Amino acid sequence: MLDIEGLTLAPHEHDKLKHPNTGAVILFARNYQDPQQVTELIESIRAARPGPLLIAVDQEGGRVQRFQNGFTRLPPAASYALSPELAEPAGWLMAVELLAVGVDFSFAPVLDIDCGVSQIIGDRSFSTEATLATQLSSAFRMGMKRAGMAATGKHFPGHGAIALDSHLTLPIDERDLDSLRNNDLIPFKQLITEGLEAVMPAHVLYPNIDPNPAGFSNFWIHTILREELKFNGVVFSDDLSMAGAAFAGDFPERAKRAQQAGCDMLLVCNNPLAAEQVLEALPVTNDPIRSQRLMRMQGHRQLDRVHLMNSSLWQETTALINQHCERYA
Repeated sequence: MLDIEGLTLAPHEHDKLKHPNTGAVILFARNYQDPQQVTELIESIRAARPGPLLIAVDQEGGRVQRFQNGFTRLPPAASYALSPELAEPAGWLMAVELLAVGVDFSFAPVLDIDCGVSQIIGDRSFSTEATLATQLSSAFRMGMKRAGMAATGKHFPGHGAIALDSHLTLPIDERDLDSLRNNDLIPFKQLITEGLEAVMPAHVLYPNIDPNPAGFSNFWIHTILREELKFNGVVFSDDLSMAGAAFAGDFPERAKRAQQAGCDMLLVCNNPLAAEQVLEALPVTNDPIRSQRLMRMQGHRQLDRVHLMNSSLWQETTALINQHCERYA
């Protein structure tokens, strides 16, 4: 999964999109001006790629909402504890607006439990309490599913108990496995049971459990996620350009180690040279199981943007979320 530089597709980016190792594009705020522009951008990206291509974005709400102008402004996940009945409609609204412009999925919901120390997670978490976080994130995911969008639970096995930001360094969580099983893993376990389509591991090291950060760990991805929790969906690496991934070496080595640990798709963002290195370094392989998993991430648009905004369901849901945002503010 790669990114692009601007509001339109540059000529030199066509070659990267055509590379057989390219499977997806993630969009950022720099790629967004308004709904019409991003719709045209997505159409040009798909036209440049022979064969299937996934389009993703981080559109959680709160601090992490890449598309804003022309989209409903979503509150942070923690706000739904005040109005639990809005979690499911909010998930639907987030998903249906993205699908209407051609995005396949958002990397949501956040399943981390806020332990009161992580500024990078904080109110991106649905709750400080595992049971409530599970209930709210489950409802949010069900809203996404109703809209036609697959969900990605992040950041496995839990990023909420450490203060450091994995974008800047490699955070270390000293807890033991039982502590995570009794708290952080609860939302993942429940949503996997409900059919969660994808998971993103954290660039976090749990040294009392395994010597490798979760995204590079066979223990976390295979033993716990695949075998213990019976997860059979997509494993997306977190961005391999983040400082938390430097543990694994240069960019080709990071990609190889993440793939060997069990990641189905590798994210390389905000570093075009690194993305090119990874594309060339990895062998081109045909994995039917991986392809089948990734096919489940394709969006299923029910309404285009004009029909969506003219629908009473969208108008009523938008009004509810806007009122909630005003109360929460």
